[in-house]
Amino acid sequence: MPPIVILAFLIILILVLGVTFLGLTILEKKRKKRMVSVLNTLESKSNERISTKRSSIEKPAAKKSKLELLAAQFGPLAWVQSLVQQAGLSWTNSQFLGMTLACAVGGALLARLFNIGLHPALEMGVLAATGATIPLTILRFKAKRRLAAFEEQLPDALEFLARSMRAGNAFSVSLEMLGKDSPDPLGVEIRRVYNEQNLGATLDVALRAMTRRVPLVDVRFFVSAVLLQRETGGNLSEILTNLAYVIRERFKLKGMVRALSSQARFTAWVLTAIPICLAAVLMFIAPTYLDSMIQDPEGKLVLISVCVMVVVAYFIMDRIIDIKV
Repeated sequence: MPPIVILAFLIILILVLGVTFLGLTILEKKRKKRMVSVLNTLESKSNERISTKRSSIEKPAAKKSKLELLAAQFGPLAWVQSLVQQAGLSWTNSQFLGMTLACAVGGALLARLFNIGLHPALEMGVLAATGATIPLTILRFKAKRRLAAFEEQLPDALEFLARSMRAGNAFSVSLEMLGKDSPDPLGVEIRRVYNEQNLGATLDVALRAMTRRVPLVDVRFFVSAVLLQRETGGNLSEILTNLAYVIRERFKLKGMVRALSSQARFTAWVLTAIPICLAAVLMFIAPTYLDSMIQDPEGKLVLISVCVMVVVAYFIMDRIIDIKV
């Protein structure tokens, strides 16, 4: 096959995939923007009286390294630090960059040890880039799992607050009881809110800080309900009970969607695993079967194209199956 044909095919494929990803990203941003606008409208009245007194609850600032000071101004590092908070870890930006560099060097060394038939520089670059993504992947996995656990605990916590206030306790007392009785990660966040309030921060500031640490829609609804009730009055226990009911119903709907899309997820896994398993079986049964393709320059290009298309196809299928509820 002429190289110009392969190159044209790859360019067209990249353009089509780029347009597809761009369209999906635009739709997702529009959906999030609508949700944020609704929540901001609910919080608009309470925004007028929010206190900015945070100095009394902050610990004396430790001397920060130049890298930490740079992280406060550099977007990607600030996003990584936000992920660290969501994951409940204590990594600094220096530690994260050190682990990323170590994983990249390890990937490059693996490329030197195991030659798979490609250009040495290309092998080292691919494996180094793959290794560099390991710390970020771990962070995202832990953050996602922690936020999911927090979301599962939230309905019970809201009902606990509602029952406590019906029994005559104040909201701050109910928060203290909830923080002591709740397991992590919800217990940690509630205790932090209560301690910040005890050390001089207003309830508005403490709750809004929690929404930044736990970026869940349900948490923003909870904070909006509490702040609006403080401004306008009303039965907060009834509001929290209704919110807990809505969250539970959404969980039920999410479970139904997940059950109905299970066949599609299984299909995506099978279609992704077939070429990988087939290549592994061929290399085990007939080790010389793929040698001609690996040694031929056009064969290497075809193999790289296949690997890229398999990965991209999996992510496209995953985005299609991932139905937001």
